[in-house]
Amino acid sequence: MYYIIFDLEWNGSYSYFTKAFMNEIIEIGAVKLDEKLNIVDTYKQMIFPQFTKKLSGRCKRLTNITNEEVRENGIDFLDAFHDFARWGSGDDNVYMSWSNSDLFVMTQNFTQHTGSARVDFIKNYCDVQKYCMSFIKKEDNPNGNQVSLENCAELFKINFDSEKLHRALADCYLTAECLRSVFDKDKLEQYTKKCDSKFFERLLFKPFYITEETYESFNVREVDLVCPNCGGLLDVPDELTVVNKSFKGAVKCNYCNRSFWIFIRAKKLYDSVSVKTSYVEMNKRKARKLNSKQKRNKF
Repeated sequence: MYYIIFDLEWNGSYSYFTKAFMNEIIEIGAVKLDEKLNIVDTYKQMIFPQFTKKLSGRCKRLTNITNEEVRENGIDFLDAFHDFARWGSGDDNVYMSWSNSDLFVMTQNFTQHTGSARVDFIKNYCDVQKYCMSFIKKEDNPNGNQVSLENCAELFKINFDSEKLHRALADCYLTAECLRSVFDKDKLEQYTKKCDSKFFERLLFKPFYITEETYESFNVREVDLVCPNCGGLLDVPDELTVVNKSFKGAVKCNYCNRSFWIFIRAKKLYDSVSVKTSYVEMNKRKARKLNSKQKRNKF
């Protein structure tokens, strides 16, 4: 079994072929580690873009890759990934990258080239960024934001040359150093996922907020509401409006007689719906108006 750390560089540009903006992979870099995290082999390959013909200014500034380098050394996307899959073959191997954005772009590119989101040669995957962040102290990252590879290396006191980064193979070497510094095989297995077809479909799925009162298995009138003051159960208001992709309504608690604006936000995930509720207590004038309206509606 090997750990295969890969990194991709891509050209973000408008494609007149697809009539949309896309990130097209132009370089693969990878290091192959044994179970003791010794590097046993490396891989590097340029890819000639088929959908975005010229490199964007940002891509050239960030990576120092030139159009000439791509033309001279690049090969076809499918040929490159067939070769990469052969180099990294092994059903037990664990593919790894710094955040899943590289895997996301890879999956997008496979969909564009083959019509399928599945990357068959990747059977197991681990997000090294997520794993390494579990070792970062809260005081070093109080907001829990995603940590860049460079920042992580600094926090782990790893020496590196920042001018050599943002090329695929160089980023792989630094990712391997970060992994070595906090390696725990048992814990790493908890961050390793099996990659079936649903794994890649889930990766590409774009969550969205539901703004219809009923959508598939979701029904906003079945959401449980609890008074933030006394804990009593609240009824979902008859009148709901959608404000900033949240359902908004006015409700009075029958237990403590306080009135609130309630906000229900429902996000559709790949195989579930995430529902969050928030409450804002009304001022006395608004509360009186709500109470008068509710009394009138009873008659």
